[in-house]
Amino acid sequence: MKSITINGSKRESVGKKATKALRNAGQVPCVLYGVEGNPLHFAAEEIAFQNLVYTPDVHTVKIKLGSGESFDAILQDIQFHPVSDAILHIDFYQIFEDRPITMEIPIHTEGVARGVKNGGVLRYNLRRLKVRGLPGDLPDYITANVSKLKIGQKLYVTAVESEDYKIQHPDNTVICQVRTSRNIVEDLEDDDEDEVAADEVPATETDDVAAVKEGEDTKE
Repeated sequence: MKSITINGSKRESVGKKATKALRNAGQVPCVLYGVEGNPLHFAAEEIAFQNLVYTPDVHTVKIKLGSGESFDAILQDIQFHPVSDAILHIDFYQIFEDRPITMEIPIHTEGVARGVKNGGVLRYNLRRLKVRGLPGDLPDYITANVSKLKIGQKLYVTAVESEDYKIQHPDNTVICQVRTSRNIVEDLEDDDEDEVAADEVPATETDDVAAVKEGEDTKE
């Protein structure tokens, strides 16, 4: 997983007055938890968080302080101003290479679903998966291949299992599914290599397409 470096400085005072002064100076007050059990208060320029906060990707963070100290961490919580959306406060959690962590990793779909080619619509139930593993084993994103999905079929989290991480969702959690639409066309059965038997797609559920009426959702 990619890492972003944040250069900051320790905060000598954590009162409301000092915090307000930091924000007025374009700094974001932060707290790093997990440092020998004691929270570490620091601050950094707001612009330093642009590539960490305003992106759909996830990263680990290397926090470098002016004192020469350096910590590996992940973003735990963030607060925004209700009107301006400016960053008000960020919490980080220290990580270690030999200790597993839990993170939400983005899902990237691959391929075009067979059901979409026949007029169906691909609906997403999840955009991120909560997984647990060692920091060095967690990917930048999780790839989910949807090319074999027919109308009425679903892709479950079991389809993206990996030895590198453990998925923190029940096995019956749906990532996405192909729903019927007004533009549905007949899915012609043939003997070419693209034909996949239902039992060869363990992460999908086959519905009776013939029972679908125009304008109604596919029965599950």
